[in-house]
Amino acid sequence: MATAGKVIKCKAAVAWEAGKPLSIEEVEVAPPQAMEVRLKILYTALCHTDVYFWEAKGQTPVFPRIFGHEAGGIVESVGEGVTELSPGDHVLPVFTGECGDCRHCLSEESNLCDLLRINTDRGAMIGDGQTRFTARGQPVYHFLGTSTFSEYTVVHVGCIAKIHPAAPLDKVCVLSCGISTGFGATVNVAKPPKGCTVAIFGLGAVGLAAMEGARISGASRIIGVDLNPAKFELAKKFGCTDFVNPKDYDKPVQQVIIEMTNGGVDRSVECTGNAAAMISAFECVHDGWGVAVLVGVAGKDAAFKTHPTNFLNERTLRGTFFGNYKPRTDLPGVVEMYMNKELELEKFITHSVPFSEINTAFDLMLSGESLRCIIRMED
Repeated sequence: MATAGKVIKCKAAVAWEAGKPLSIEEVEVAPPQAMEVRLKILYTALCHTDVYFWEAKGQTPVFPRIFGHEAGGIVESVGEGVTELSPGDHVLPVFTGECGDCRHCLSEESNLCDLLRINTDRGAMIGDGQTRFTARGQPVYHFLGTSTFSEYTVVHVGCIAKIHPAAPLDKVCVLSCGISTGFGATVNVAKPPKGCTVAIFGLGAVGLAAMEGARISGASRIIGVDLNPAKFELAKKFGCTDFVNPKDYDKPVQQVIIEMTNGGVDRSVECTGNAAAMISAFECVHDGWGVAVLVGVAGKDAAFKTHPTNFLNERTLRGTFFGNYKPRTDLPGVVEMYMNKELELEKFITHSVPFSEINTAFDLMLSGESLRCIIRMED
């Protein structure tokens, strides 16, 4: 590429302060340094995590910042030491990584890379602690090591999954975060046997992806649990057979589910981040074999409280991060599942906007209207 080794000027959506609309600005994107890759982003989606850190109500505010972490793009150039990617490769940048060398990466059981695991406070590149973005003459901070709300971005090589060039980036971009997180929580961690009963707590995009995993696994009954009754109609497309709104009952929702299922569900997956829902998800599984999987991220003061007898009676509680997928090793295979029509992605994509209207994507997410809104960078 003629741009390799040079600063690229392009458009990016910059968040100058918490909760204020993003501003489309000309930014300068520096060339990739050692073990880094510069990507041309073609499609990016908005995930609730972007909104959460943009609002910055509960965490360290880091601004100005370029958000975005669910995306698909093409390699523009590579830094020193990068051998596994070349300009033109189709890729998904990922908010967590796989260095390939640490104890976690060498373990078949873990995807929590020591070097590249998620860090929400870091606003610079891991190699030299500097940012690769400049706007209005000042540094602009990165987000989750990806910053995909920019036409070009720089990402550590360990956070990039190389995928099949024929995969449509405007669809598979949603696999780089939320959909893989929910789907993997079910198929890789809960592992529901064919014909079993599954409860899914929280019917946003991640919860519906977990539900899709239960449907594909052949669950005979899938119970969706959410405080918004409007979610049931949409959830039916993902295999939901029953809907429970905890507000409709004067007893704990786990009790309701136990009565509905003759003793409890075989598997449950919690995708809310609410500690009470996590406890309900665990306590609603059947004794002897029930497995509950926690996906949601709870607040810093949250506590999980349940009676030890629930464990002695052979219920299992598991946690998961990014669906237990190793980004570089496993994501290409999830993309292949979509290409082989084993996994549907279209039904997760409810809206699409041009990059100039990125703030509309935030409005749709905040109003609860969208599951995933695709932002088209080239429009």
